[in-house]
Amino acid sequence: MNTSHRRSAYACLALSMSLVGSYVALSKPLAAIFPVLLLAWLRFGIGAIAMLRWLRKPADEAPLSRRTQGLLFLESLFGNFLFTICMVTGVSLTSAVMAGVTMAAIPAAVALMSWLFLRERVAARTWLAIALAVAGIGLYALSRPDAGANSAASAPASPQAWLGQMLLVGAVLCEAFYAVIGKRLTTSLGPKRITSIVNLWGFALSTPFGLYLAWHFDFGSVAWSIWGLLLFYALAACVWTVWLWMTGLRNVPASQAGTFTVLLPISAAVVGMCVLGERVTSMQALAFAIALLGILVATWPGRKRLAQHTSASGASPF
Repeated sequence: MNTSHRRSAYACLALSMSLVGSYVALSKPLAAIFPVLLLAWLRFGIGAIAMLRWLRKPADEAPLSRRTQGLLFLESLFGNFLFTICMVTGVSLTSAVMAGVTMAAIPAAVALMSWLFLRERVAARTWLAIALAVAGIGLYALSRPDAGANSAASAPASPQAWLGQMLLVGAVLCEAFYAVIGKRLTTSLGPKRITSIVNLWGFALSTPFGLYLAWHFDFGSVAWSIWGLLLFYALAACVWTVWLWMTGLRNVPASQAGTFTVLLPISAAVVGMCVLGERVTSMQALAFAIALLGILVATWPGRKRLAQHTSASGASPF
């Protein structure tokens, strides 16, 4: 892979995770109005309409094998459906601080699963980048105001906190599976085709819940501004971020791509500061700098290519 392709892949991965963080921060008003599974159903429905043309099979693409069809289903099950349920429910039973600390493990989980399932050789520099990413996001979460002296007042005293923590760990594993399975899919399908089919599976999985919740929901009480925000959320979550992520994964090992997930909480915090009026302390700024240093370490060009293609490295469970 030449330098221009590598830089383009890095840009796609960075923009994808930055968009994820942005729409997560801006989705707070949506989550306050729509039930989670109804919101997911509406999101996938809008995405399906936007990507109707992407569903068409290109002339040079081979018919989908049963294995590929199964991977597409698993990609949507883990990356869309189960991740949303685990994350939202886990936060409700613990705290946002605990979620931030737990999500810091995503780069390491992606690297480990890439080594196990894709047979990728994870370079020492990538492990260093992962360590910096985990340290940065962990420091950010622990330096939040509600993680200090006021933590007792702000954290919910839930007797099911252990269950919430397990669900957050499940969300980390779901995100890691999403990256690893996505890497395998990019060897046989184009990014647009993957994005559209995965979204269609998400729509199918959420339809039973969405129809039930829609029957009991008062859509007439929703303001036009909220519908506009929903449109942006759906296009960003279902179309732009997935397409960018799959495009970047075509030319970057999944383990290296995982370091870019640190941009999710960083971009969410920046949007919260610039749009929602939240404040970022000097300690949090230092945490962001450490996390960004991890990306710099992972992507800095060296004598040898950091990108290790897995297509010729032997059989894989995926």
